[in-house]
Amino acid sequence: MNPRLDQLQPYPFQRLKALLAGTRPPEGLAHVNLSIGEPKHPTPPFIKSVLTDNLHGLAHYPVTHGSEDLREAIADWCLARYGTNLDPDTEVLPVNGSREALFAFAQAVIDPTRHVKRVIAPNPFYQIYEGAALLAGAKPHYLNTLPEHGYAMDPEEVPEDLWETVQLAYLCSPGNPTGKVLTLDEWRRWFELADRHGFVIAADECYSEIYFGEDQPPLGALSAARQLGRDTSRLVVFNSLSKRSNVPGLRSGFVAGDAQLIKQFLLYRTYHGSAMNPAVQAASAAAWRDEAHVRDNRRQYAEKFAEVMPILDGKLAFAPPDAAFYLWARVPGGDDAAFARALFEQQHVTVLPGSYLAREARGVNPGRGFIRIALVDGLDQCREAARRITDFVTGSF
Repeated sequence: MNPRLDQLQPYPFQRLKALLAGTRPPEGLAHVNLSIGEPKHPTPPFIKSVLTDNLHGLAHYPVTHGSEDLREAIADWCLARYGTNLDPDTEVLPVNGSREALFAFAQAVIDPTRHVKRVIAPNPFYQIYEGAALLAGAKPHYLNTLPEHGYAMDPEEVPEDLWETVQLAYLCSPGNPTGKVLTLDEWRRWFELADRHGFVIAADECYSEIYFGEDQPPLGALSAARQLGRDTSRLVVFNSLSKRSNVPGLRSGFVAGDAQLIKQFLLYRTYHGSAMNPAVQAASAAAWRDEAHVRDNRRQYAEKFAEVMPILDGKLAFAPPDAAFYLWARVPGGDDAAFARALFEQQHVTVLPGSYLAREARGVNPGRGFIRIALVDGLDQCREAARRITDFVTGSF
C-alpha cells in the first residue's frame, strides 16, 4: 500500500462519532444535527425534472471535458457573477463536486521531482486540503486564522526561505468554518506572492452564494483578478452546486481559470476516469442558469441567522460571518470537545468541535475552544437547537 496513506488523520466526523460514543441523550428529545455542512433545504423540483428527463444519456459514455452546453452555462454564470469572460472550451472544466477536484488538483499540480514540496492551507481548514497535499508527496504549511486578526491568513507567517518550496496554496473564501471573505487587498497580496514565487492558487469558493444581502455578494478570486487588471495566470477557482442549489448528492461543480492549468488538469482527469454523468450535466446546466432558487435559498439562511444569533448572544462568543452558513463560536470553559459531548448528551444537539478542524501550528490549535454550528436544518429546528444550547450553557457554566 502507499505509505503516504498512513499520514492521513481521521476525518472530523469519524472523531465526532467516537467522541459521542456511549452517550445517552434524553429520550423523547428530537435530535438536531448541526455538525455537518450538508444542506437540508429541498432540492428545486426543476433540477430533479431535468435530471430524470435526461436519463437516456446513461446509454453513452460521457466525455471528461463535459458537454458544450454545460461549459457554456458555467462560463455565462461566471460572467454574470464575477464579470469575467471565460472561454468555455479552455478555461472551464466541469467536475464531480468541488471536493474531488480540490483533491485531484494537487495530484496534478505538485511536481514530485522537487525535493521539498509545500502546500499552503488555512488553519482551521477543510481536511481535503491536507489529504491532497500529503498524498501528492507535499507537506502542508498551515496559516492560523485567528479572531484577533479577523480570521485572515497572514502570509507574513511564512518564513522567507520557505516560499521557494511552495507549489500550491489553498485559499477558501468564504471560509470554512469562519465565514471570512478575502478582501481585494488580501487577494492582491496573494497574487503578488504567487507571481513572485511561482506557485498556483486554488480558490475554494463553494460557499460563495450563501450571503446576507442581495446587493453584497462576496468578492471572488475571478472578480479580484479582473479588478486588479490581471489575467487568470496561476489561478484556478473551484465552485459547486451543492450549497448553492441544495444538491449535495448530485456531485456537480466546476474548475475555472488559467487555461494551461486547466489543459493539464483535463489530461490528468482523462486518465483518472472522472467524467460527469450525462444526466447530471443536463441538470447542472439548468441549475447554473437559474438564480431564483438561489435567492430563495439565501433568504432562508438569512432568516435562520436572524433568529439564532439573538438567542445565542451572550451565551456563546461569536461574530456574524461574512458569508456561508456556519457560526464559529467560542465556548465557555475552553474545551470544545467536552462541550460538544455534554451538549449532545444533555440536549441531543450535535455540533462539531473546532479543534477537529485544525492542527497544532506555531504552538496553538486555532480551533480549540470553538465549535462549528452549521445552520443547515429548517428554521424551527435551528431555533430549537439554539434554545437548547442556551439552556445547556445557562445550566452548566
